[in-house]
Amino acid sequence: MTSGEDVWSALRDSIRGNASEAVWTAGLNTLRLVDYHDDELVIGAPNQIQLQRVQQRYLPFIIEQARQIVGEDVRVSLTISDQLVTTSDEASSNVKPSDAPTSTFTPSIDRPARLDPRMTFDSFVPGPSNRLAFAAAQSVAETPGRAYNPLMIYGNSGLGKTHLLHAIGNYVHENYPERKVLYVSTETFLNDFIRAIQTRTQLALHERYRENDVLLIDDIQFMETRGETFHEEIFHTYNALHGDGKQIVLTSDRSPRDLAGIQERFRSRLLQGLVTEIDQPDLETRIAILHAKAEAEHVDLPRDVAEWIAHRVRDNIRELEGSVTMLRAFANLRQEPISLDLAKNHLNNLGHEQVTLKPEAILEAVSDYYGLSVGEIKGSKRLRPLVHARHVAMYLIRELLDNYSYPMIARIFDGRNHTTVISGVEKIKQQLPLNGDLLAQINHLKRRLQGEGFE
Repeated sequence: MTSGEDVWSALRDSIRGNASEAVWTAGLNTLRLVDYHDDELVIGAPNQIQLQRVQQRYLPFIIEQARQIVGEDVRVSLTISDQLVTTSDEASSNVKPSDAPTSTFTPSIDRPARLDPRMTFDSFVPGPSNRLAFAAAQSVAETPGRAYNPLMIYGNSGLGKTHLLHAIGNYVHENYPERKVLYVSTETFLNDFIRAIQTRTQLALHERYRENDVLLIDDIQFMETRGETFHEEIFHTYNALHGDGKQIVLTSDRSPRDLAGIQERFRSRLLQGLVTEIDQPDLETRIAILHAKAEAEHVDLPRDVAEWIAHRVRDNIRELEGSVTMLRAFANLRQEPISLDLAKNHLNNLGHEQVTLKPEAILEAVSDYYGLSVGEIKGSKRLRPLVHARHVAMYLIRELLDNYSYPMIARIFDGRNHTTVISGVEKIKQQLPLNGDLLAQINHLKRRLQGEGFE
């Protein structure tokens, strides 16, 4: 019989993998396992309000996920649990409200670092999609305030940005114990800011954030919808730290150029440092991530199972790692080794199976998007709309099809010289950081191709 913690770990990963980020952060991330016995899961919420919210909105969803893991006979009940949740997303606090002096600002974090010790450089799997961000993060950790300041890492959710933030903090914490490190999400920064205003402890808030030698701020895209006063607070905090030579590292789901809701002067500060992207990991990196997770959890993961999962999950490392935890729970429940059949039978909602994407599909998508024919895009006419669409098609083939060289792409476009293809691809690459409209076009076409090309 597997332990309740195994079941809860698999269930929690399944819930997170199938819920939107907004739903997850709206309350599902605060739930904890209270008891598991005779196929009954008792799940605790931190308070009555949260319990009612989960009961009314999310309980059927939780039950559905539990049935996939435990079986159709599982029962799920909710209760109020006064113990705080300890997760990889949010470390719990052991400080009771009554212990804190009422005259000082009480932050929503329990210790200066607020770091997850599991997220280190050693546990991060580098690959072509994240190598620059990984190297930059290491340089920042080794020489805080000197290498790249600020360092801005952006990319889609679940690709490892938060891991690198924690890795920087853990490295500094270990190797420079005299330096103060703080990891904080933008949402937590906002909550602390609101609390300081309510309790008239703004000065203590300033000291709390500006006394750090390394400040790590996660998900600054959530600044966009916040009021001007909050933008001023973050801007002045940034200026104070940067002016003192303190290290600042930030993450976002978009480049600073694409964050429309932030102050222009703050955007310019971010662009003064190093801005680097984490992209979707390639197949070999995804397989390496799966094996690293399996090794960390002492799971025997066959190569064919890792390849099957990696072909289905392309763009979310959390889902990749969660699949290993779920497989371990399934194998323990059924008292059988992990196999491809076990994975196919019980991870049927995992990602999408990858099928081969071909140049013809890219050409058709580009021609349809720009209202042109495939023949016109492949042809020799030099009208500006045709040339732009042609360069976009060349770029996408080069970007999405790993095994297509420049000469191979040139043959697709009526036998052009391969230097023409190189020139077209490079033009798109150079314009992407500067042209928001072009970036939106490329991202739309990528999503469409990956949606239609990977079933």
